[in-house]
Amino acid sequence: MYVLLQFILDSGFDWLAEQDPMALLLASSALAAGIAMIGRIGTGIGQGYAAGKGAEGAAVNPKSLRQTTFVMLLSQAVTETSGIFCLVIALLLLYANPLLGSAGTVIVLVASTLAVGLSMISAFGPGVGQGYAGGQAVEAVSYRPRFSGPILRIFLVGQAISQSKVVYALIIALILLYANPLI
Repeated sequence: MYVLLQFILDSGFDWLAEQDPMALLLASSALAAGIAMIGRIGTGIGQGYAAGKGAEGAAVNPKSLRQTTFVMLLSQAVTETSGIFCLVIALLLLYANPLLGSAGTVIVLVASTLAVGLSMISAFGPGVGQGYAGGQAVEAVSYRPRFSGPILRIFLVGQAISQSKVVYALIIALILLYANPLI
């Protein structure tokens, strides 16, 4: 088994060494942009959950429609920020990847580029979590519209804490792109 793995790795590195470095960097940029967009799945799930809770809340208490709709739309907007971070990184990789002009070994540049995309997968969790929190806030407001102020404050504090996880990923991605300590 070890011999087979060593053969595969040696063959892979030999193949990589034969490739045009710029082509490898461009290919890794394209792959990383696609990988970064995986984090958007969480945003979609979270927003769908919040929208579903909004519809449920309107059905449960039609008198709370105004407050329920407001909280649902606010939840949608906050949940979208995780996805926007993924989109920004994907666009940077495709149109303005600063690693393409960097001096350094190709394998480090390729690995850094792929790491940028992989780091944005972390947006999946906050997207789902924020949508879930938003859905619960929508449901709470639909049942108790007169308490929408305190519910909204608690909701927004929770959203801010949730969002920090994807901000950390964005910081790592930007460091790898613009101040990479490895090159």
